[in-house]
Amino acid sequence: MQQSMVMEKYPISELDIAKETTSFRTVDEVLLYLKEKIDRHPVAAYIATFDHYIHTEGLAEGEINPKILNAKNIVCCFGKQLSKPNMLAIRPRSIGVAEMADKFVVSFMDAPNPQAHKAMVSWVKGIANK
Repeated sequence: MQQSMVMEKYPISELDIAKETTSFRTVDEVLLYLKEKIDRHPVAAYIATFDHYIHTEGLAEGEINPKILNAKNIVCCFGKQLSKPNMLAIRPRSIGVAEMADKFVVSFMDAPNPQAHKAMVSWVKGIANK
């Protein structure tokens, strides 16, 4: 799992998963796996799946790197406390799955909640299941 900053201000975790190291063949299969993890988690709640590729492709000014074959996000929330109204600014969480010719690139913005972050890291690492 690689950690980096996107646009010099967003801390993210990212993992490239070679297709030969996973049993999943499509973005949808990866998302189904992640949804099962969310559904089984004692706190996490599934919110939605967003097809970023189709959305961007449908925009007049939309641009997609030709190496990206598919790209979707699964959105969930780990919020078990709402102590301040501004906590809404850092929720919900999103895990992005991009398909390339030879790999999946899975990424998410680092969660401020250590338990949520640890769960997402574990889920993403579990995609490489071979």
